[in-house]
Amino acid sequence: MLEALSTPRNRTLTFVFLAICCASAIAAVVVGISDNPPGILLAFGAATALILAFVHSWRTAKQFRLFLYASVLGLVIFGILHNVFEALAGKAASASALQSLLQGLGVATFLVAVLICPPAILVSAVGSAVMFIRNRRRANTGP
Repeated sequence: MLEALSTPRNRTLTFVFLAICCASAIAAVVVGISDNPPGILLAFGAATALILAFVHSWRTAKQFRLFLYASVLGLVIFGILHNVFEALAGKAASASALQSLLQGLGVATFLVAVLICPPAILVSAVGSAVMFIRNRRRANTGP
C-alpha cells in the first residue's frame, strides 16, 4: 500500500482507481446485481478497480505471482468458510442471535469469494504475465 501512495503520480492514480471503484459500486447498487448481468459486471468492475488501486505500482512478476497464489487460496478458503457458516447456521436454534450472526458471516464470506477473489485472480494473472514479459525484454535489451 505504501508504494501506491509513494509518489504524486502513484497517489493520483490510486485515487482515480478508488473513484472508479466507488462510481461502479454505486452504479451496481442502483442497477441491481440480482440476476442482472450489467449490475454484476459493474460490481466486478468495482472490485477490479479496488484491487488495481493497491497493486498498480508493482513492477515485478513475483509480486503479482504471490498475489495470484493468495487469491486462489483465498477463493478456496472463503468458499469453505461460507459452507461452514451456512451449515452451522442451519444447526443453530431458529431466530437466535447466533443464527443471525452465522448467516451474516456466511453471506460476507460468500461475497468475498465471489466478488473479490475472481477479479484478484484475473488482475494478478495478467499483471504477472505483463511484468514477466516487460522485465524479460528489459533484460534482453539492457546496456
